[in-house]
Amino acid sequence: MSLSSWKARIEDLLYPRRCPVCDRPVRPFGALVCRDCEAVPEKITGHTCARCGRPVGARGEYCPDCGRIPHAYDRGGAVFSYRSVSAGLYRFKYGGRQEYADWYGHLMALRLRDLVRAGALPRPDFLVPVPLSSRRLKKRGYNQALLLARAMSRETGIPLKTDVLARVRDTLPMKDMPLPDRQKNLERAFIVPGNDVRLKSIMLIDDIYTMGTTVDACAEVLRKAGAQTVCFMALAIGESRLC
Repeated sequence: MSLSSWKARIEDLLYPRRCPVCDRPVRPFGALVCRDCEAVPEKITGHTCARCGRPVGARGEYCPDCGRIPHAYDRGGAVFSYRSVSAGLYRFKYGGRQEYADWYGHLMALRLRDLVRAGALPRPDFLVPVPLSSRRLKKRGYNQALLLARAMSRETGIPLKTDVLARVRDTLPMKDMPLPDRQKNLERAFIVPGNDVRLKSIMLIDDIYTMGTTVDACAEVLRKAGAQTVCFMALAIGESRLC
């Protein structure tokens, strides 16, 4: 066993890893999630929207949101329905449970692999986490999207890029905002500092996809900077708001 593996085991003994589902110390020891909890969250399966990856059953090619909202990104996918992991996501974002990223990122990597193999998503040149504002980063102490992207990069071998997309303007929380207010809230919030994305296939990484406003704002500036394709992978996706 390598030195880094020994250090990880010692850390697990001193500071037990918490389960992303139940938040108790993980059992069995050394796992990323409790054995009994692993199947509890609802995974995205079956027929999904051809644009955002939201489940649509047999209702057609696009979900109600994507049928009415023009998007700047190409395609996307997600692992879980938001309602099935909302409690764990809240702890991950606001409760300091950074260790959740290992299991979450592992599942996102598997989902990306499956979607690439199925031809639903292109294999990206690199992963780009959606950046936080400096104020939120300072308050929270970490960017949850970066933790997810880092875990995905380790598993897939796809390079992680943190310097090609920057957030230059703080924005208001958008949980209960209608679509027009979300779009206005994100105007001029992101920039692409260099030209590293030119003719590249970019995969944006974020924790939650709701209506796609944040992903669209990022995709728009990446497109203007010359990106060939811009897709996204989210840990969780919410139900359509325009049903």
